[in-house]
Amino acid sequence: MRRVLAWIILAPVATIALLFALANRGWVTVSIDPFSQAAPAYAVELPLFLVMFGALIIGVLLGGVAVWFGRLRWQMAAHRAEREAARLRAEKAEVEARARAEAFGAPRSIAPPGDRAIAG
Repeated sequence: MRRVLAWIILAPVATIALLFALANRGWVTVSIDPFSQAAPAYAVELPLFLVMFGALIIGVLLGGVAVWFGRLRWQMAAHRAEREAARLRAEKAEVEARARAEAFGAPRSIAPPGDRAIAG
């Protein structure tokens, strides 16, 4: 089912891209020299469809990088929250173990909560 849906969507998109490329075969000069249009320092002649597809690909890649950096902050916050939750679960287990030990008459620990070096 998924493969059929992919063909239903991708076949028209590929056909449109091919028709676009055939309709825009004219050559254009691409230059990154803003000061000299007559004799640019660096210029290359490319078909228009390559320029358009190249710009589209670069835009998709830059958008993906921007989204990745935007998610990075939230991922770091999630990792911090996971570490804090693990620390709190360990502390809860320790407190529960002390409460069970005290309920059965074991000597009370003189160490403050979280300090495991001194236990009585």
